Amino acid sequence: MQCAGCGSAAVTERPERTARGYRRFRCRDCGRQSNERSAGLLNRAQYPSDVIALVVLWRLRYRLTLRDLSEMFLQRGIAFSHEAVRDWEAKLAPALAGELRRRRHGRGGAHGRHWHVDETYLKVRGRWAYLYRAIDRDGRLVDTMLSERRDMAAAQAFFRSAKAAKGVTPERVTTDGHGSYPRAIRTVLGRRVVHRTSAYRNNGLEQDHRGVKGRIRCMRGFKSFASAERFCRSHDELHDFLRPRTRHNQLVSARRRRLLHLRRAADVLAILEAA
Repeated sequence: MQCAGCGSAAVTERPERTARGYRRFRCRDCGRQSNERSAGLLNRAQYPSDVIALVVLWRLRYRLTLRDLSEMFLQRGIAFSHEAVRDWEAKLAPALAGELRRRRHGRGGAHGRHWHVDETYLKVRGRWAYLYRAIDRDGRLVDTMLSERRDMAAAQAFFRSAKAAKGVTPERVTTDGHGSYPRAIRTVLGRRVVHRTSAYRNNGLEQDHRGVKGRIRCMRGFKSFASAERFCRSHDELHDFLRPRTRHNQLVSARRRRLLHLRRAADVLAILEAA
């Protein structure tokens, strides 16, 4: 551990703990005292890190509103407002999405080089916005990007983002017949990439849209573009990380599904608590 003030590694742990049970440390170089949450996103938060992490996990994963979450925890004797949930999501969701995005960089093998790309619609400030999404042949997430327009610039920006997120250049890309895709693929991914335009070949991606669409339906749209972009990316990254299947139509037993969910949910909570 490094000192939150001077960055020195000469940090020693003190015997006493904070009122909430967090370990305390002291830097031998600058004399500054700190604890496990110092310099983190949850520093000076009123509530324990594990409670905040669980709230953010449930917020992104399940079809719950801000007030639903505050009422659920009220039954456990933990009182906070719906605005606290909004604030915790704004702080922790980007950190979670960034870490999950880093973990899947370069993964996917040969099937990860066959992309299916499409866009769906959602409302932001009462106006329609375009959510570009891509998955590979096995249904794993490639990337997601929210755009205010559906044009050449947006398509090029999405392919640049997808290439950076995946860490590889695809061999084949399947899209609908929108006119911006052929040129965007040639300029960003290269002329060697095979481009297919077929509606029925993207049925898997059309079905995959239902995850994010169903999740935001109870929210009745977004009031800002930044919050919509943050939520959609974080939701898709978490949904992909918790996905039990590694390929389409794979049979996963109930026991195996529960085991994978518990293990991966514990990893997500650890990421959120350490943010």
